[in-house]
Amino acid sequence: MGGKQLKCTECGSDFMFTEEEMTFHREKGYTNEPKRCPSCRQMRRKRMTGGGGGERIRTEVTCAGCGQTTTVPFKPRLNKPVYCDACFSKQKAEGGVETHNN
Repeated sequence: MGGKQLKCTECGSDFMFTEEEMTFHREKGYTNEPKRCPSCRQMRRKRMTGGGGGERIRTEVTCAGCGQTTTVPFKPRLNKPVYCDACFSKQKAEGGVETHNN
């Protein structure tokens, strides 16, 4: 079984990015290789969902498009605009929003 040896950016351990995982990434349209080993990915998911696989913690923000108060499933950073679902969809359709697969 083939693959590629990668180094986890969190714990520093080496892990295998298998052919099966590479195929999955291609099918999903992901362009970046994983940065974390499976264990660190799982721990990160738990942190993002509040620990127990429940609902993500949401942050209240003001939409940069319409000015309405809304919530988003991440903590905004770097003074980048944050949009409500409707404005985000509109911006994305117009090509004005960068999205990341991380």
